[in-house]
Amino acid sequence: MASQIFLDGEFVDRENAKLSVFDHGLLYGDGIFEGIRAYDGNVFKLAEHIRRLYDSAKSILLDIPYSQVEMAELVCETVRRNHLSSAYIRLVVTRGTGDLGLNPYTCHGARVFIIAEQLAMFSSSLYEEGIKTVTSPTRRNRTDALNPKIKTLNYLNNILIKMEALAAGANEAIVLNSEGYVVEGSGENIFIVRDGVITTPPCYLGALEGITRATIIDLALELGLTVREQSFTRHDVYVADEVFLTGTAAEMVPVVECDDRTIGDGTPGPITKRLHQVFQLCTRRDGMKAYPQEAIS
Repeated sequence: MASQIFLDGEFVDRENAKLSVFDHGLLYGDGIFEGIRAYDGNVFKLAEHIRRLYDSAKSILLDIPYSQVEMAELVCETVRRNHLSSAYIRLVVTRGTGDLGLNPYTCHGARVFIIAEQLAMFSSSLYEEGIKTVTSPTRRNRTDALNPKIKTLNYLNNILIKMEALAAGANEAIVLNSEGYVVEGSGENIFIVRDGVITTPPCYLGALEGITRATIIDLALELGLTVREQSFTRHDVYVADEVFLTGTAAEMVPVVECDDRTIGDGTPGPITKRLHQVFQLCTRRDGMKAYPQEAIS
């Protein structure tokens, strides 16, 4: 059965899910999106994702033609229509079809589409063994040029960074801002652990306010661990006891090498492992059930 895509009020087969070549999302990256996960029928942190989507929309003066409650239900319905229990969901809102040229007021209304499919960001073995990273020569966009709190369709910066990681034979890249501070990965937040203290860069340096990032911080505090939001450099990554990345698509993945330096003893550390365990429990608990309870019992 072909994937069922929600597109502007109806569900269509994948082959029929089409946008105009005059859509501002395609022409200018003028739009926003959310990546969302479902685990065993639970759409993880759905309310938080929907709120962030509408915050992004407000910031760029983009009117979404559904309420937040309606949008959450559409996400769940997309999961149900594709008969999925665990899935990666991509929710996209573009400015819509308009004229050539930057003027957004020629557009005729937002376009909304939702995709739900299975996704594996990294192979299962890498979550057990850890990934290798390199520092990207491409710097993260300046926050005074494009606010990282807005989850826009402008991802060329991230794509170039990912290409550099793959070209170097690494799984992922570590990204610096224009001042040389570590910001994140190509599409993930970063955490380091040193002497039992967990540190992650403050988002004003250029990182997205990740929902998985916030979840990990909360879980660490519940476990009685010390968490700091503080700037750090590549040196701090090299000498860390543990390093891991977090994101909706990547989930939580350990880093065991950066720029040919072994992190810790070269294996995922105990704090990373403990947080990963409680995170997995959290993904099945916190969120919105896509199916009625009797349908999954």
